[in-house]
Amino acid sequence: MMKARISGTGSYVPPKVLTNTDLESMVATSDQWITERTGIRERRLAGVGEACSDLGVKASLQALRNANVRPIDLDLILLATCTGDYPLPATACLIQHRLGATRAAACDLSAACCGFVYALSVADAYVKTGMRHVLVIGAEVMSSIMDWTDRNTCILFGDGAGAAVVSASEGDRGILSTHLRSDGALHDLIAVPGGGSRQPLSDKVIAEKMHCIKMKGNETFKVAVRMLEEIARETLAANNYGVEDLDLYVPHQANMRILKAVADRLGLPSEKVMLNLDRYGNTSAASVPIALDEAVQQGRIKPGSLVMLGAFGAGLTWASALLRW
Repeated sequence: MMKARISGTGSYVPPKVLTNTDLESMVATSDQWITERTGIRERRLAGVGEACSDLGVKASLQALRNANVRPIDLDLILLATCTGDYPLPATACLIQHRLGATRAAACDLSAACCGFVYALSVADAYVKTGMRHVLVIGAEVMSSIMDWTDRNTCILFGDGAGAAVVSASEGDRGILSTHLRSDGALHDLIAVPGGGSRQPLSDKVIAEKMHCIKMKGNETFKVAVRMLEEIARETLAANNYGVEDLDLYVPHQANMRILKAVADRLGLPSEKVMLNLDRYGNTSAASVPIALDEAVQQGRIKPGSLVMLGAFGAGLTWASALLRW
């Protein structure tokens, strides 16, 4: 059976930087408090009129170039996002059109911060059933669902996009396994409660800022650490590897304290954990692919490297993937 291998990665973040110091003038917080609590120092914000598809196209073009794959060769485009251009159509279709990927099917996948790893799992399955090239994108404009008066959330998130071309490949290199989990009983820990069919957009929803993201931070922290550790161990065990065999762990960039707690529990040294949270904040579904692309560009991932991706997000969802690069 053919293996699904990431043949190229790409990423894009908007040029506009919002620092912790900038936030001090917007909400009751401080640079020191944000840095100590989250590890975030700055984040990127989309410009006026810059939408999810704009970010996604730029990351995708880079990934296609690095994979040496033409848009016309793509069979499928999967976009992981919770901040698409419109409620419908799927933003993936807008990206498909702009890339000129006229042979590709295209759809969005919604699993919040876990979206990219979920979409990677779908790409893996489709390649194993005969597709040759699948473009997987994580792109978010989190600033579009932000309540800039809520200091518990507005300090955390940023905008950006990452992409990977998943191609059919012979040999041992590729996606070894993916592991997906969810628990809807915890859906209220991270949610945008307004704007859907449960509470359609209205003056009341907007006035109460229910169309913005709400989080229960302390409860989320405890659950996230446990989830990420458990699924990491499960993934390694499923492939008969130990933590010591990993060359690099690329986690969802949510909170530095969460990531350090997970690394400590797993016994992973800091040099084996990819971190860029301090510069970009939490970019939701874009987080893992941006970090993955940066790790590749920095030479931290080389041919033959054993790489694990890990993510958790609203739903709650959590997921992992193990790759032989």
